[in-house]
Amino acid sequence: MGKAAKRRPKASAPSRGKGSAESAMAVVRSNPFEVKVNRQKFDILGRKTKNDVGLPGVSRSKAIKKRTQTLLKEYKEKEKTNVFKDKRFGEYNTKISPEEKMIRRFTLERQQNYGKKNIYNLNEDEELTHYGQSLAEIEKINDIVDSDSDTEERGTLSAELTAAHFGGGGGLLRKKASSGQEDEEEKPKSRKELIEELIAKSKQEKQVRQSQRESALELTEKLDNDWKEIQTLMARKTPKSERKDKEVEKPKPDEYDMIVRELGFEMKAKPSERMKTEEELAKEEQARLQKLEADRLRRMRGIDEQETKKKPSHVSADDLADGFILDKDDRRLLSYKEGEEEEEEGEEEEGGKEDNENDQSEEESAAEDEEDVAADNHSDLESDLESEEEAAGNKEEKKDETTGDESQNMEGLDPKMEAAKAELPYTFAVPESYETFKSLLAGRTIEQQLIILERIQKCNHPSLAVGNKTKLEKLFGFLLDYIGELANLDLPDLKAIDKLILPLYNLCQMFPEAAGGSMKFVLRDAAHDMEEAIEVKGRATFPGLDTLIYLKITSLLFPTSDFWHPVVTPAFIYMSQLLTKCRITTLQDVIKGLFICCLFLEYISLSRRFVPELINFLVGILHISLPKKQAQGYTVVHPFTPMGKNLELLLVCDKKDLESWQKQNLPLSIVNRLKEASRTEVNHIRLSCLALCFDLIKRCAVLYESLPSFHEIMHPVKILLTQHVPVNEYPEKMQEWYHGALKELENKAKHYTPLVCEKKKPVPLKQYTPKIIWKTGHKPANCFFVAFYAQTAKDQLLGW
Repeated sequence: MGKAAKRRPKASAPSRGKGSAESAMAVVRSNPFEVKVNRQKFDILGRKTKNDVGLPGVSRSKAIKKRTQTLLKEYKEKEKTNVFKDKRFGEYNTKISPEEKMIRRFTLERQQNYGKKNIYNLNEDEELTHYGQSLAEIEKINDIVDSDSDTEERGTLSAELTAAHFGGGGGLLRKKASSGQEDEEEKPKSRKELIEELIAKSKQEKQVRQSQRESALELTEKLDNDWKEIQTLMARKTPKSERKDKEVEKPKPDEYDMIVRELGFEMKAKPSERMKTEEELAKEEQARLQKLEADRLRRMRGIDEQETKKKPSHVSADDLADGFILDKDDRRLLSYKEGEEEEEEGEEEEGGKEDNENDQSEEESAAEDEEDVAADNHSDLESDLESEEEAAGNKEEKKDETTGDESQNMEGLDPKMEAAKAELPYTFAVPESYETFKSLLAGRTIEQQLIILERIQKCNHPSLAVGNKTKLEKLFGFLLDYIGELANLDLPDLKAIDKLILPLYNLCQMFPEAAGGSMKFVLRDAAHDMEEAIEVKGRATFPGLDTLIYLKITSLLFPTSDFWHPVVTPAFIYMSQLLTKCRITTLQDVIKGLFICCLFLEYISLSRRFVPELINFLVGILHISLPKKQAQGYTVVHPFTPMGKNLELLLVCDKKDLESWQKQNLPLSIVNRLKEASRTEVNHIRLSCLALCFDLIKRCAVLYESLPSFHEIMHPVKILLTQHVPVNEYPEKMQEWYHGALKELENKAKHYTPLVCEKKKPVPLKQYTPKIIWKTGHKPANCFFVAFYAQTAKDQLLGW
């Protein structure tokens, strides 16, 4: 027993009371594992904590005691209404005087009514009451009007009547008794007699009032009649002329009133139809074109529209529709006859011909089938030879009839059929090769070509079928090749190319990736051709007209202001290489180079990029327009040379040509016509090139005026214009272009950027937080301890 007592665990609990503590201690001693301990990780200020140690016996007795004080009382008082509490203010407070109580109650009542009932009343007087009734309503009370009573005696009752009905008859008897003392000889009347006298008296009074009322009515009627007779004598009708003068003009309605009346008659708003999606619009457009194509084919075959429509047959009112058939049976009867296969083959051949013969052939075949059926009924009586001869004869007759019908149709065509044949088809399939695309547009005007391309896109929209997207992507490449072919003609049709850019733009918007790939492929081929020419010949020439047009189309289809673009950036680099690597040997090269300079200004109009190749090429154009003696004192960059046979390429010495020159635009088509041009025309083209150079210099000065190094960039151009160009020899219009460019260069003030400190990343301050590097396999599961130890290390370092 001693060892067991030593091994028994000890437990202590806080004393909550004598009895409860002893019972709790007994419970704890019996089973210490039932003791519940509430632990807290952190001590938080302002938060009430529960008991640290809970004993099962003590907590249970507390809970029972609390329930008896709360739940038991509520249960006993449940559904009992025999308690009356006076909730008036200050009723049980003896310290407050009765006057103060009344004033306080009055104010509380006023506050309660003001907050609830009169919350929306604005500037209204207070309502005065007397014993709970409003004084205003008491003043408005009127006596009840009796129809049988006079106005003077309205609502009044006689004393005798009130004494008889409301006094129990005692008052009346006492009055009669008092009067009976005077006349002792008269006997007292009973109650019945008194009531009868009272009724008779009231009837008499009522009769008198009735007679007075009737007499008053008769007098009023008589007075009205007399007044009407007098009124006719007194009345005087004014003539119409005087009435018009006296009539007051009606005021015109106000504009606001008119608008309000108009709004009353306006239609109410109705919901509009929803916007259709792109797929729905494409389906509707395809259905419309298919319907138009069916109408065109019908008109081309000469089929009347009224014949195709089924005319409604007359149906009588007594028709029971016994012969109604839902679906028409179009199956043909089989005839087991020799030569049947030959007839079927002949019908198949006829069915493959033009559709304008279908109706006639069907009627003939139907008639022949009836004849064949009739002949089959007697086929057993005829011999095989006769049947063969008849079949051969019928076949020859058929051939003769068909050939005759074809010749008649070809000789006399209906003008409507000819007009339908001349029309463009409304539905087209996407061509699968460039040859079919070219044949589709061959022999058509540019307007018809645009219509064909538009209908191809509408009939083969990507949302209508799965493979339409790839087909239309190929169409973009075909259209690019077709534009290049038009540009390479001896007389390029630039107007047609300009109009074909619209369908090209639409296809580019639908398929930007495929369009960009096709354009990059074209530019890559042109760049490879230039590099091969440099490797083989040592020099490169300007590309053909098709490549220049492709560069122009690039600026129209793709954004040129991007910092980097997968199509525009290669085109930009290719144009800069053309201005630096292609030598200027002919006047055609000068025109192509100036065209590329114009393209450069279009490309950089928004981004304002600096293009040194552009400035160098303009300096070279001014260089080749000077005589050899004046071409000194400045440097020229490749592809121009300071000395050589092509130095005076734009120099014009003929005074007559200088005087007769007029400013004109330089179209690209002029490149192919220079060989046939006369000397005067060539000199005029040279002067136009020089005028265009002055214009480009002016535009560059406006574009690059905000650059800090503007004067250094345009310095060689300014030297050539001021010191070397012979201005006095040029015509007046050329001098205007020259002075305009020089003015733009000289009026620009120097822009110096202020000095700014170099931007550097701020150096962070040194921190004392230890840097912890975890090795693989040693990272702790709970990072809270790591943060705790790091914070303590920091506090120790700072001395906190």
